[in-house]
Amino acid sequence: MMQQYHAAKVDHPNTLLFYRMGDFYELFYGDAEKAAQLLNITLTQRGQSAGQPIPMAGVPFHALENYLGRLLKLGESVAICEQVGEVGASKGPVERKVVRVVTPGTVTDSELMSDKAEAMLLVVHQAQRARCGLAWLSVTQGKIFLAECTHEELPAWIARIAPSEVAYSAGASQRFEQSLYQLRSSGVLTCPLALRPDWQFDEKLGERKLLEQLGAASLQAWNAQVLYAAHAAAGALLTYAEHTQGRNLPHVQTIHVVRDDALIDLPATTRRNLELVKTLRGEDGPTLFSLIDTCQTGMGSRLLKSWLLEPSRDRSDARARLGAIGVLRGDSDTLAAAPWQILRTELKGVSDVERITARIALRQVRPRELVALGLTLQKAQQLAGNAAAPAPLLGEIFETLQPPLDAMELLIRAIDPEPAALVRDGGVIANGFDSDLDELRAIQTNCDAFLLDLETREKARTGISNLRVQFNKVHGFYIEVTSSHKDKVPDDYRRRQTLKNAERFITPELKTFEDKALSAQERALQREKWLYEQVLDQLQPHVSALTRVGQAIASLDALCALAERSLTLNWCAPQFVPEPCIDIDAGRHPVVEARLAETSNASFIANNTRLSSLQRLQIITGPNMGGKSTYMRQVALIALLASMGSYVPATRCLLGPIDAIHTRIGAADDLANAQSTFMLEMTEAAQILHSATPYSLVLMDEIGRGTSTFDGLALASGIATHLHDKTKALALFATHYFELTELPAKAKHAINMHVAATEAGSDIVFLHELQPGPASRSYGVQVAKLAGMPAPVLSHARHALAALEARQQAGDSQVDLFAQPASAETPTPSAVEAQLRELQPDTLTPRDALDLLYSLKRLADKS
Repeated sequence: MMQQYHAAKVDHPNTLLFYRMGDFYELFYGDAEKAAQLLNITLTQRGQSAGQPIPMAGVPFHALENYLGRLLKLGESVAICEQVGEVGASKGPVERKVVRVVTPGTVTDSELMSDKAEAMLLVVHQAQRARCGLAWLSVTQGKIFLAECTHEELPAWIARIAPSEVAYSAGASQRFEQSLYQLRSSGVLTCPLALRPDWQFDEKLGERKLLEQLGAASLQAWNAQVLYAAHAAAGALLTYAEHTQGRNLPHVQTIHVVRDDALIDLPATTRRNLELVKTLRGEDGPTLFSLIDTCQTGMGSRLLKSWLLEPSRDRSDARARLGAIGVLRGDSDTLAAAPWQILRTELKGVSDVERITARIALRQVRPRELVALGLTLQKAQQLAGNAAAPAPLLGEIFETLQPPLDAMELLIRAIDPEPAALVRDGGVIANGFDSDLDELRAIQTNCDAFLLDLETREKARTGISNLRVQFNKVHGFYIEVTSSHKDKVPDDYRRRQTLKNAERFITPELKTFEDKALSAQERALQREKWLYEQVLDQLQPHVSALTRVGQAIASLDALCALAERSLTLNWCAPQFVPEPCIDIDAGRHPVVEARLAETSNASFIANNTRLSSLQRLQIITGPNMGGKSTYMRQVALIALLASMGSYVPATRCLLGPIDAIHTRIGAADDLANAQSTFMLEMTEAAQILHSATPYSLVLMDEIGRGTSTFDGLALASGIATHLHDKTKALALFATHYFELTELPAKAKHAINMHVAATEAGSDIVFLHELQPGPASRSYGVQVAKLAGMPAPVLSHARHALAALEARQQAGDSQVDLFAQPASAETPTPSAVEAQLRELQPDTLTPRDALDLLYSLKRLADKS
């Protein structure tokens, strides 16, 4: 047994090997010690190797998915070694082999994956001339993506792809390997790294494997013929994916070449600062995606997320989606038979066709998944005949929804409506599908009737009234006679088992039936397994069509969700114009507005935005908590929603071309990479200034805060001037440096705006309304009071602020920031305080105490 284990382990040295032994998957040696620690399972030992006990740990086979899921979340990979031989077919242990390897990037089991996220495997190839070849694959989607970039661009690509696993060559340079691990330590790369043999990263091998996968003679049709570095990465990608699945990937029949200039650039900082799919704390909600994702299927959610994170610079897809949403909303009455409400009702309970189809192609699909697929195909057929859609995109979707009828009919005929969970349990193939199987099952079904008949006959023949004919899995069929009737047992009875108060016998007739019945049960199970494989064979030609049905369902689901959101949240359709501009009437921050409605029933204060080539830089001032950051983010979110083809939270929106959304918001550090808060701020600002264009949207919030006042002011003025004069991007620049409000007087394309606030005594009231012109002050002390700052601190701050403002008006006279304000030196007690200090509680009668309480109340009202 251990020789067989070692033979399997040699091929998977860096992978946990789950070795099937009966009802358990066992791990040995270092694997057992590691798994025991990670899974909190018992570590034991058995036998010896080189005089030392062999460490051993195991998990029940029926709980495999639970343990696999935990290991995958920890970044581990697992090789599944199953029994493939028949028990008793040969001497020695049953033949075993590794049937598949489960890794974070190649997992296909629905139980191990999030419904709303793709498992993506990325392979990075270090090519010559400081270039990188990228190839990534979603096994369940059946798509390969190719791209090339420089080493400096690699972090942005990794952030965009968000892989579940990254593989690279063992022949990569030490410097390149270190750069990958630095990306992990900085949080850009959040998944495990896998090392692959250098020989797999070969351009010719990659090109040949791509052509074989596509069944094509050239990659020219995909504009991928000269991406040599990406070909090398693709060679390693397909080799690794085939290694993990234990077979080739027949369903992978599409490649997409991703070019840097095709998508709107959303750097990792932008995705984080705008909280697109994760909050700033790394949580799943509330985010923009959690707000718009009301999809009925996991497929729809995954597609909607890709639309959000990968908006195209070309507006054709966005226009098509907006047209479809308009029809689904009911803006056109020509689709009366299929409004979004009806379609969403039909989509409820639809199975994940994409993932089930991938598992069919990989021959890993389970019986209940096939039942779910058959029911979904029936729904798809009903949806396909639902309407003649006036929107071109909807027309394409409804046409693609027509399922392959042969596959649908085969699933309905072949698979039992309520099958067992696994094929090995039997009861999977439907009655009536195969006559041989029906005959074998009939033998088992008629078993009870035969036993009752035999029992009746034997009672009459022997005169034993309490005789019983029964069956158990250990001893098979038998006739049981109590000890009190032993003398009546016929000569043709053969003793099978002796009990305390009874004897069990077998007769030639019962033995003949037993052999037939047990043989029928075993043969029926073998027949079912064979038929199930035949069903999978017959489904293989339909894999491409089934994949297209899944994609059509996902598209319809995502569009219906956007239609529902637009009506529920009162959003409008954006309009695209050729010149650079962002022109918004009554724009709102969608997530903040939704949270306000949930928590306080308060209404969101909408604001207009006017950005164009004539007015491209807004200098925004006003108090903290006044709404500057919310306003800036809402402009970016509206532009992003429009670009993906969604309605937007506004009453009107005109949007010009956009190539990127850049943000520099918040205070954070990256100490692991020796970057302080200010250094990180300057690094991100420098990246924006180098990469932004006149077609970019730039958000700069409180730049220059991490250094001295004069340094910060000098840098902020320089950055604002560069954005205006050189970059010429559409920019929102929030600041507390009031000196920057002088820029619009010198820069003709800049304008001052401020968020309004008003004072009520020593308190502040935020109006959250954007108005022209600079703010009069920042109200920092008032905001500190709202935060609960101690009164002495506030008193000191007011005194220092008054002195600083007086200094600014009078010239350069010195100010003592640490002088105690007069009010703090000789505080004058209030009338209430004075009366309380004179109070002698022990001398008061209850009546006196009540009178005093009324007196204090009157004094408090007067003050």
